[in-house]
Amino acid sequence: MTATETSAGRVRRRLSGRGGSIAALVIAVVWTVPTAGMLVSSLRPEEQIRTTGWWTFFSAPRLTLDNYTEVLFGGPASGRLAGYFVNSFVITLPTVVFDVALAALAAYCLSWMRFPGRDWIFIGIFSLQIVPLQMSLVPLLGLFSEGLAIGGVQVMPAWELLGAFQFTTVWVAHTVFGLPLGIFLLHNFISRLPHGLIEAARVDGAGHGVIFRRIVLPLSVPALVSLAIFQFLWVWNDLLVALIFAGGGIDVAPLTVRLAEMAGPTGEDWHRLTAGAFVSIVVPLIVFFCLQRYFVRGLLAGGMKG
Repeated sequence: MTATETSAGRVRRRLSGRGGSIAALVIAVVWTVPTAGMLVSSLRPEEQIRTTGWWTFFSAPRLTLDNYTEVLFGGPASGRLAGYFVNSFVITLPTVVFDVALAALAAYCLSWMRFPGRDWIFIGIFSLQIVPLQMSLVPLLGLFSEGLAIGGVQVMPAWELLGAFQFTTVWVAHTVFGLPLGIFLLHNFISRLPHGLIEAARVDGAGHGVIFRRIVLPLSVPALVSLAIFQFLWVWNDLLVALIFAGGGIDVAPLTVRLAEMAGPTGEDWHRLTAGAFVSIVVPLIVFFCLQRYFVRGLLAGGMKG
């Protein structure tokens, strides 16, 4: 056994011992306390939220659902999050599907199809993660609103979308911004699939479409679910992209836009934020806990050689 292995084993034993367990428990409690405080505050009456801290709830407990009723179904000034809640689903679910599907296709292409410049294309896609999101907002918004003209020739017209098609610009923007990371993550997984399995399928006459659909996709489910969770959480919690490309109207704006406005113009109605914020995190928590086993498998498998 080498010195490196001995040191690694010593560290592993310390982390898995009683001290490591106590440290992990303390970190978990400290991390959870703010969320628990927000939940308790969301169930307290307005006058108590304004005058006392959430920890005083245990000395004189009073519970009410008025905050949730006001936030979800109240008037325009107080909340009415139900419509924005639906908008968040309409924005998030198609974006996740588009991003995962396109990233999987691109990752397979860059992993198992040979063509000139393949490695340079992957490096270029990887480097796009370094570009700040804010630098792309104005050019992309100009492309949607004015179209694209090259040499005086209109290559792409302006996107004048109405009705349900108003979400299209948000879908495209989120998909474009999420593809570099998605392709990078899936490429690291798909490129490590057993080479012999792919070659055996080619010998049997399977083309790239069959290999991708019947071999790569079933074996890549953990990585696909991991990417879907990442993308879902990012899009669901996004404010900047949705506000710029969708606006703040109730017909297209997501939940985060309404939460940012809920405290009022001078912040006097901040007591509503506890209930509104907890409503916004319920769906991501459900998604994560339902897909947690795939998420862990995808992260672990992505760091192992096939």
